[in-house]
Amino acid sequence: MPTLTVKRVYDPPAASDGTRILVDRLWPRGVAKDRIDLWLKDLAPSDTLRHEFHAHPGRWEEFRAAYAAELGHPPAQAALAILEARLKQGPVVLLYAAKDEDRNNAQVLRQWLDGRAS
Repeated sequence: MPTLTVKRVYDPPAASDGTRILVDRLWPRGVAKDRIDLWLKDLAPSDTLRHEFHAHPGRWEEFRAAYAAELGHPPAQAALAILEARLKQGPVVLLYAAKDEDRNNAQVLRQWLDGRAS
């Protein structure tokens, strides 16, 4: 099974990254398009959820649950099919722009995907 990792979009690309997929709703400032292979913004939290989390970062568990629920919606499911197809081809890196390396949507998405696989 190809690897699925998470990396901050501002970190330098590595040859081992495989397909680099941005999973944020907004394009990160100062990042050239050639550093990202695919942008699946339908895998990002909704604007409402994103704003709520930024306003209340202490509500991490609530954010995780709400985001997981959003991943069940049709637009996210269509984007998940694209992500899963890329995973069958080789390694994938989920890219995010947040400064917090532990509490960001890409980490939640990876954990959610790991939970589905088990």
